[in-house]
Amino acid sequence: MKTKTISVIIPVLNEASRIGSILERLVNTDNVEVIVVDGGSQDQTVSVARSRNVQVISTPPGRACQMNAGAAIATGDILLFLHADTRLPANFYRLIRQGLQDSKTIAGAFELRIDSQQFGLRLIERLVNWRSRFFSMPYGDQAIFLKATVFHDIGGFANLPIMEDFEFICHLQPLGRITIVPASVLTSGRRWERLGIIKTTLLNQLIILGYFFGVDPKKLVRWYRGQG
Repeated sequence: MKTKTISVIIPVLNEASRIGSILERLVNTDNVEVIVVDGGSQDQTVSVARSRNVQVISTPPGRACQMNAGAAIATGDILLFLHADTRLPANFYRLIRQGLQDSKTIAGAFELRIDSQQFGLRLIERLVNWRSRFFSMPYGDQAIFLKATVFHDIGGFANLPIMEDFEFICHLQPLGRITIVPASVLTSGRRWERLGIIKTTLLNQLIILGYFFGVDPKKLVRWYRGQG
């Protein structure tokens, strides 16, 4: 049986300090295609990515736009959307293929671990992983994956400036099971450390409530960036 190819799509914007180490784990993995989608970086992100011999394309900024553009040129049977500040577990490719073997499974993601020593973030990790499993609601920083055919059938990510991953999962939920594989990605704790755990948590919940109440996504972005 032919091994399914995984296309890893990484939207980036000014991630020169991180993208090299993220790519190191991916470039020598069999049956894995890597596509870096730059949204207009002003640092050395593009040159660092190209030095790792991966495919690099450029689009207007916006994670949804960038991920859709990467998916449009991907040749893999499976699409994996990876944030530039998130590290995959060493055996990610095996876990993904196993996770999609069940015919009832429509998509999947990983458990979350936050790269910080702050004790309060251990509770955040537990809550995120509980939410993901019991409500089938992983977010983008958990490295969402699914079959390419499913992605294209539902029309990809909505062209939103924020909450594109949330809406994407909501579209997938009625179609089948969303599995959470028993391994963690390691995502940066930089935003938690910069804003503080309580403020970041409250702000995240405010944005979700704003989304459900129909607040303009552009305003939600301003909230997210602390611009009122």
